[in-house]
Amino acid sequence: MPTALITGASRGVGAQVARALAPTHDLLLGGRGSAELDSLAMEFDGAATFQADITDYDSVESATEVISSLDVLVHCAGVASSLEHVADTPVDEWRQVLETNLIAAAELTRLLLPALRSARGHVVFLNSGAGLRVNPGWTAYAASKFGLRALADGLRAEEPELRVTSIFPGRIDTEMQRDIVAIEGGTYDPGRFLKPETVAAAVAQAIATPGDAHPVDVVLRPRPR
Repeated sequence: MPTALITGASRGVGAQVARALAPTHDLLLGGRGSAELDSLAMEFDGAATFQADITDYDSVESATEVISSLDVLVHCAGVASSLEHVADTPVDEWRQVLETNLIAAAELTRLLLPALRSARGHVVFLNSGAGLRVNPGWTAYAASKFGLRALADGLRAEEPELRVTSIFPGRIDTEMQRDIVAIEGGTYDPGRFLKPETVAAAVAQAIATPGDAHPVDVVLRPRPR
């Protein structure tokens, strides 16, 4: 079977992407070493793990050295911002958000390009509605996602043998979303948000698209109830 590496696989959308791809792919489950990651690996009869902090570039490089061919790379790892206005966002916040959401994705992709080229592979970036528009308080996060969109578009232009897809979901029912709503001071209602399984299904569908087509941008929005 083809092989798929999924970052941020320990929980949330990343874990659901793993479940969606498990019937059709051998899995490399990316994430920091944790009981959650080990449990997910056991769920798929001991699927392999890719244990690394994605911002520890020496560790990431060491982990990628053994990968000679890779069919699918799905970038799900990411962090939210503190939802401060530009006037109140400290430089450390900018560094953390851009480092995790953009620079780490760029470096992992760069390191895996030989393996992806070998398989004429597919790179999927889990972006966000914030990668298409900016709302007050979301500037640092949106900047990282606008950058991720540029990374995907540039990679697509530079590597014509690869397929490169950006997924732009609206807000998703995850633990990270609960933290965001708490910061916003709202009451959490999971029915307002996309299900992680729905976003994972869109990722799997993009990957399953027949080879004569190139799924470029996929935009998902929650349906009004």
